[in-house]
Amino acid sequence: MANFANFTQKHHRLGRFFPPKLRFLLRFLAFHVHPFFIQLCYFGILSLLGYLALKNSNPRTPVRPNDFDLFYTSVSASTVSSMVAVEMEVFSNSQLILLTFLMFVGGEVFTSMLDLLFARYKLTQSVKNRDSTNPFSPSAEKPPVHDNHVELGLISIPHSQPEDQKPSNDSYRLKYNCLTYLTFVVLGYFVVVQLVGFSLVSLYMTLVPSATQILKNKDIKIATFSLFTIVSTFASCGFVPTNENMMVFKKNSGLLLLILPHVFLGNTLYPPCLRVVIMGLRKVSRREEFSHLLNNFKDIGYDHMLSGLRCCYLVATVLCLNVIQFVMFWSMEWKTKTMEGLNFYEKLVGSLFQVTNARHAGESVFDLSSLSSAILVVFVIMMYLPPYTTFLPVRKEEDDAKRKRKSAVECLVFSQLSYLAIFIILVCMTESKSLKEDPLNFNVLSITLEVISAYGNVGFSMGYSCARKLKGDGTCKDSWVGFSGRWSNKGKFVLILVMFFGRLKKFNMKGGKAWILS
Repeated sequence: MANFANFTQKHHRLGRFFPPKLRFLLRFLAFHVHPFFIQLCYFGILSLLGYLALKNSNPRTPVRPNDFDLFYTSVSASTVSSMVAVEMEVFSNSQLILLTFLMFVGGEVFTSMLDLLFARYKLTQSVKNRDSTNPFSPSAEKPPVHDNHVELGLISIPHSQPEDQKPSNDSYRLKYNCLTYLTFVVLGYFVVVQLVGFSLVSLYMTLVPSATQILKNKDIKIATFSLFTIVSTFASCGFVPTNENMMVFKKNSGLLLLILPHVFLGNTLYPPCLRVVIMGLRKVSRREEFSHLLNNFKDIGYDHMLSGLRCCYLVATVLCLNVIQFVMFWSMEWKTKTMEGLNFYEKLVGSLFQVTNARHAGESVFDLSSLSSAILVVFVIMMYLPPYTTFLPVRKEEDDAKRKRKSAVECLVFSQLSYLAIFIILVCMTESKSLKEDPLNFNVLSITLEVISAYGNVGFSMGYSCARKLKGDGTCKDSWVGFSGRWSNKGKFVLILVMFFGRLKKFNMKGGKAWILS
């Protein structure tokens, strides 16, 4: 208790070094602004700064991309959606580093680490507000209760707690230490996994002549490619510095196997891996904080900390969905033109890499436009599913008190599918002319896949081909851009909204519960 009291006093002294306006802004954001608006502003500002940096830096080619496409690319990198409107090889080395930074700070693991820092700040402020002279006085004035306090689990509702069950000073100290330890664990996991991946990919690209020659022909530095690809994969973005994405490396099975684990480590299997790391640290250090993190993870308010049982179900669900996709992909595409020129081992690794990226990294070793419609529908379903989707045999019912706290706004919001249907309709309206004149490229399935891909922050796209145009003309030129790259600016703007909506979808996962279908 004394240690925690000393820390709060030290924290208060350190806070004096910050300008008063900044301290006021932090307190206002912490206690009066919903986390949704904080994250919306974060990604909006990040996208705007990324656009300005791309605009004021020189591309590799003499022809500069237009401003709207640069902003579209910046939003795509910041929200880790990887929707391509500009050929990747247009960007210079400095611009690729900039996009790497946007993906680095836009990934879910990094932003969750910022949430932990913010939660720790709110905890210290909550304790300090109990009594400006003596934070641990039993008669101290209680801080105001706000909804986002309850969501993070930093305080409890006073009228529902007896006196002997109110949070003690030791519980605040333990919670603060848990937040601190968890922050360092996430930071270590975040850095070590990507550092190891960067080292292995760099080594592979240096030692394997075929891979080295590809980068040499495209004038891409090995270090830039390795860093860009690993950061992109771990953040579940799907950007690759080459125009063809990973299709140009479809015969480099070793490279695909080195990249493949990062699809899981930064996305679907992050909670089980994090839990395993904390279990290892508990066994080595025997610290009380690690035991508390494993047994009372809900009190910490970190969404990526799941129970051991839930982690087991999550691993089983991820493996089962991948096996189902792989079997379907193998049975329908194994002897098609898509696999032409590949041996058995290359087909096996390429197929595994492709189906794994449907949730949610979005890197491709095959042209999606050449795949069967059944496989594309399966990919659409996989992209729609949230990363921590699990099959749970036992369902926990919501308690009555929680149900009663729903506001009128919560009861009126639509479900995720409703919003996606609206977005698809809007895109069909903005691209109505192309749907009539170019139906082989512009069709509802292609638009649906693009919208769901943007919503899932995946980046899969069927692309665009001039050969599929019914009325050929000399002005059409094939380029390595996604299908949305050929949309009008209105259609791209709708997709920008979808990318933001998809990146922040966790705030509306329970939307539409008031609608009863009978």
